Amino acid sequence: MVEPSGAGGLYCRMSTSAIDLLKSGTVPLYLAPQAGVSESPFRRLCRSYGADVVVSEFVSAEGIRRHDRRTHSYLRFHDDERPIGIQIFGAEPEAMAQAARLVEEVYEPDFLDINFGCPVKKVVNRNGGSGCLRDLDLVRDIIRAVKAAISIPTTVKIRSGFTEQTRNPVEIALRCQDAGAEVLTLHARTRTQMYSGTANWDEIAAVKQALDIPVIGNGDVFTGEAAARMRDHTSCDGIMIARGSHGAPWLFSQARAALEGRPVPADPEAAERFRIVIEHARLAIAWEADEEKAMIEFRKHLGWYTKGLPNGRYLRQELFEVRRLDEAERLLEGYLAQVEQGAAA
Repeated sequence: MVEPSGAGGLYCRMSTSAIDLLKSGTVPLYLAPQAGVSESPFRRLCRSYGADVVVSEFVSAEGIRRHDRRTHSYLRFHDDERPIGIQIFGAEPEAMAQAARLVEEVYEPDFLDINFGCPVKKVVNRNGGSGCLRDLDLVRDIIRAVKAAISIPTTVKIRSGFTEQTRNPVEIALRCQDAGAEVLTLHARTRTQMYSGTANWDEIAAVKQALDIPVIGNGDVFTGEAAARMRDHTSCDGIMIARGSHGAPWLFSQARAALEGRPVPADPEAAERFRIVIEHARLAIAWEADEEKAMIEFRKHLGWYTKGLPNGRYLRQELFEVRRLDEAERLLEGYLAQVEQGAAA
């Protein structure tokens, strides 16, 4: 059974910053910035299972500097989430610099990450996220502007290119390094791939070989063993986990075991999985302070946690209707009772 490692984890307590961790040789594990997923409650849960560094959901620079209340709600975090980075996106260097400066002054994260990887249409259409990769001079200008505006480290997250025809992760990464990026994360897919196909780990290895700054690998780490394979294949300095963490915060403990050559713990059984999801839900309710709103937003997590369970589809159909925590608890308890009765029969 996968056990929490305690918030902070051994590797974070040993070091004072995310940069130090990347240079320590331990291959730190990062929770990726994911809209609607990497909220504070989930970040804290992942930290308890061994995520060494977490990153916020990606946040609009325009929303930050215009003091949009909802946008700023994404920037809040607990001190026990540190080391934590705030990730911002935008297409105007000065606006990005203003937003970065405000984030550092008000929220004091450990580093500021620039999003050059988001493939979502509404972001790309405004030339943000991976849309910036169509203009590497713009990428350079954004990094320079942000770095000049703040004192904390400036890091970047990129894709391998915007299209297959313009795929050139080494060139993009070198431009980012030359502009002043202190750490680079590569999701080894193009924007046009979205999340389809296979991440090209050879590209992560090539970027690692070409750059002097630390390189974090991202893409297709869905098991603990995959984390070790990525490390061995690419020699990356850190590993970022995204979709693999959905409904599986214990993946970080499994990945750490694999990286250290220890036996990888099995996924938790249904009863333990349900205990974790209820803990997660309680954190979400406390963070949101509106139980019904929190539980409606939490339904996607309920779906992920129950994926792969026998007759899980029917359970999810009911869970997707819940508005209160006690409703979810009753459904999960009922499911366990049915499983036990079936086993006894």
